[in-house]
Amino acid sequence: MDFKTILFQTEGPVALLTLNLPEIRNAITGADIIAEIEQVCRMVNADMNLKVLILTGADPAFSAGGNIKDMRAKKGMFSGSPAQVMENYRRNVQRIPLAVCSVEIPTIAAVNGPAIGAGCDLTLMCDIRIASTRAGFGETFLNVGLIPGDGGAYFLPKAVGLARACELTFTGDVINAEKALAMGLVNHVVAHENLLPFAKSMAAKIAQKPAAALRMAKRLLYMGQHSSLAQLLEQSAAYQALCHDSQEHLAALDAILQKGKS
Repeated sequence: MDFKTILFQTEGPVALLTLNLPEIRNAITGADIIAEIEQVCRMVNADMNLKVLILTGADPAFSAGGNIKDMRAKKGMFSGSPAQVMENYRRNVQRIPLAVCSVEIPTIAAVNGPAIGAGCDLTLMCDIRIASTRAGFGETFLNVGLIPGDGGAYFLPKAVGLARACELTFTGDVINAEKALAMGLVNHVVAHENLLPFAKSMAAKIAQKPAAALRMAKRLLYMGQHSSLAQLLEQSAAYQALCHDSQEHLAALDAILQKGKS
């Protein structure tokens, strides 16, 4: 399938989405890129052969977030009265967190360069973050007189805790990959040339797991963020019953028992 603003490919059970507007540093507030990210999220959910989605950007940036020129010209989603702009946010960029967070398979952000504003928040929507040494992260909205309009105030405290989220938001500082690692914003930092190989290696390891159980495990992890223990235990029991009846589970048990005999 041909896309205008992204590249999309699959290698076995691993899908790769690349933001592909390097001339505007992969800004993600245009109608086309929003629609295409949304479309990929629907596609990977529908394909039960896929087990991991990697999200990255075309160098030199991961994503600069909002398109500053459009903001200044009050074009696109930034046009109209305050009431219209509010509705534009709901109908445009806010579709991205809803789409990315609805992805049923594990998601890995391979952050190849600066991830600024909404670009930073896009990395936070993913389950796992791997940063190149060239990556930078900035919740920079206040620097231009704005607030996180795309869910950053939801995602950032979950990643680094409320106090650090407040510091990053209030100062608008851009931090490097090593500092992001130290505060738990990213899982790993690797050399730039090793970024995609490292992300693909992790994806391949995850993809060895049974597809249905992998999706259920992701669902449970996120349910646990807002459910009571009793609710989560009830759901876990139901999912576990399904897993016990799967061929993958039975094959794994047989392999362990056979190994014990040898």
